[in-house]
Amino acid sequence: MSVGVFTDKNHRPTDNEILKAVGPRLSTWQELIRFIREEYRVQEEFKFLYGDKYGWGLRFSTKGKLLTSLYPVQGGFTVQIILRPEAVEKAQSMKMGRNVRQAIARAKPWPNERWLFIPVESKKDFQDIQQLLALRVEAKQR
Repeated sequence: MSVGVFTDKNHRPTDNEILKAVGPRLSTWQELIRFIREEYRVQEEFKFLYGDKYGWGLRFSTKGKLLTSLYPVQGGFTVQIILRPEAVEKAQSMKMGRNVRQAIARAKPWPNERWLFIPVESKKDFQDIQQLLALRVEAKQR
């Protein structure tokens, strides 16, 4: 199963296809994009990421380093955030919602990072992602 819904490398999804896929979570999708643009100096690119297991995603980078990626799914979207072990520990000590806790538990622990894939289903998920992005940036600045 893929992370995103658009897995055909040869077909770049149109804006309409993306909006239709995200569907009922469109306002949250737009709000998160707006937040990222306003809070961080980002370069953004909609591209085919990591092969058909992931598919097309909206990638945000700061200073050439990945900040986060958003993958449209049917009826919503998934956010990818890569955290260093110390940021994962901080996140685990915070009052994160079910989706973040599950994403941390599912993420394979690599020596230097964990790739979290968080389905955004609620306002709590949105707030948790804001906190995780702050942890990501804080860890990158060290």
